[in-house]
Amino acid sequence: MATVRHAHTIWEGDLLKGKGVVTLDSSGLGEYQVSWPSRAEEPNGRTSPEELIAAAHSSCFSMALSHGLAGAGNPPTRLETKADVTFQPGEGIKGIHLTVRGEVPGLDAEQFKAAAEDAKKNCPVSQALTGTTITLDADLA
Repeated sequence: MATVRHAHTIWEGDLLKGKGVVTLDSSGLGEYQVSWPSRAEEPNGRTSPEELIAAAHSSCFSMALSHGLAGAGNPPTRLETKADVTFQPGEGIKGIHLTVRGEVPGLDAEQFKAAAEDAKKNCPVSQALTGTTITLDADLA
């Protein structure tokens, strides 16, 4: 059965001087301030669409990798994934770099890298971002 998640944003003002609030409706986890300067310059206590994409991608990738490893008989003890989303004003998102470090008993480095590449290719967020260059570094702890 399909699920639908909800968030909404209220924006006030023009792009450069305006500001907005993103609300995570489905989870009720809160409201997050957004602005152009937080997107194109320094965060200054506000988030950006790219940071929200990084959060979505790192969590989705971790779930996909965990599932793939467990399905192959090597459930991970721990996975730590970082997603770096590069945004260039006037051009858009230029790429995403995933870095994962895992503790996976019974797996060698090459097997881990292969599983991580598969997760990068098949996690739903990666698939939604088709057309964006996604790179990966994967290492065992």
